[in-house]
Parts: sequence; structure tokens; C-alpha cells
Amino acid sequence: MQGQPHAAADLATLGRDWIAAWNSRDLERILALYADDSEMTSDRIQALGFDSSGTLRGKAKLREYWGKALQLVPNLQFDLIDLFVSPDSVVVFYANERGMRICEYLRVDADGKIRQGSANHLAH
Repeated sequence: MQGQPHAAADLATLGRDWIAAWNSRDLERILALYADDSEMTSDRIQALGFDSSGTLRGKAKLREYWGKALQLVPNLQFDLIDLFVSPDSVVVFYANERGMRICEYLRVDADGKIRQGSANHLAH
């Protein structure tokens, strides 16, 4: 199945599931969407005292980072604006609890698990 495109409907479902997982504030539910060897890039990684490159690799690192983030933002809420799909990725466009609009790029593996994510914030 390697290299086979994913159905747009499946990727859109993943995007909606991603929003629901974050809104549940259940870290294990969020992590279940990700491959074990996934990586995440965000400017917030460095801001929260994690890797200076802005990229974390593996679920253990993601668990540590997102666990801290969930503690720091007790009123976290993501409101879906739109979804964009390609054969192997979905971009989730949403607004957070502060009204900031964010695009989350999520590339999936052959099993439909997120293997690469990138949080993209509006340039000021």
C-alpha cells in the first residue's frame, strides 16, 4: 500500500478527528492519530523550552511537549474553519481559543497515521 493515495473523504475525516481529539484534551486520543516515529514542527516547540530546531521526533517527545502545552492552556478549544486535502496529507485550518487562525499540515503514512505535522501560524 506504500505510495497509494488516500481517499479525500478519509483525510477529511482525519482532520475532523484531529480537531475532536484536541478538544477532548485527551493526550492519548491525540497521540493515537500519530505514527510511532512521527515528527512535529512548530515555533512553539522552542518557545516552550524543547528542541531549538523547532522539530520533535517520536511519540515520547510529542507526549512530553503536548502534555506541557495542555497544562498551560486549560481552556484550549479548536474551531474548524476548513480542510484541504492532497493524496497524502490534510491541512486543518482552524481558530484557537484566542481567535488565532492556524493551519496544521498533517502528512500521513500508508496506514493513515500522521507521520509528519507542522503548525503554521499567521506571520505578523
